[in-house]
Amino acid sequence: MKIGVIGDTHRNYKYIDKANLHLKECELILHTGDNFEDSKYINKITGIDTIGIRGNCDFEDVEDEIVFDVGKYRILLCHGHKYDIKYSLRSMKRRALELNVDIVVFGHSHIPVNYKEDNILFLNPGSVALPRGNSDRQFVIMNIDDEVHIQDIIL
Repeated sequence: MKIGVIGDTHRNYKYIDKANLHLKECELILHTGDNFEDSKYINKITGIDTIGIRGNCDFEDVEDEIVFDVGKYRILLCHGHKYDIKYSLRSMKRRALELNVDIVVFGHSHIPVNYKEDNILFLNPGSVALPRGNSDRQFVIMNIDDEVHIQDIIL
C-alpha cells in the first residue's frame, strides 16, 4: 500500500497543493496534525481517504492519536507533543510498546525522522510549511508490502 505522510502544514496551501501532486498517487494519506483542517482539504482535492489527528495548534474535537493496521503492520498516528518528542523519543517509545505497534507516525518538531529502534519505526515527515533544523520542505511516501520503504519527497 502506498501511503502519503504529511503534517505540520499550518494552512500553507501553496505547499500543500505542491505536495498533492504526489499525494494523488497514494492509496491512503496520513496527516500528523497542525492543522487538522488541512487533512480535510487534502481529502477534498485528492479524493483519497485521509486520516488526520489533532495537534497542539488544533482545537477541533477529534482524536489526538489513532492506532490502525496496514497489512501485518500496526501503526500509531499522533502529533507527538504529548510525548515531548522535541527532547527525546523515550516517552513515545513507551507508548509504542504499550500499544504493541510497529510504526509510529508523528509530527510536531517539523524535523524529519526515519529511525528504527527495537523493531519500531519512528517516522516524522517533517513540514512542507515551516521546516526546522536545516531540513527541506518535505513529506514522505511510505510503501508497505512485506517490508516498509520510505521515500522523502522534497518540494
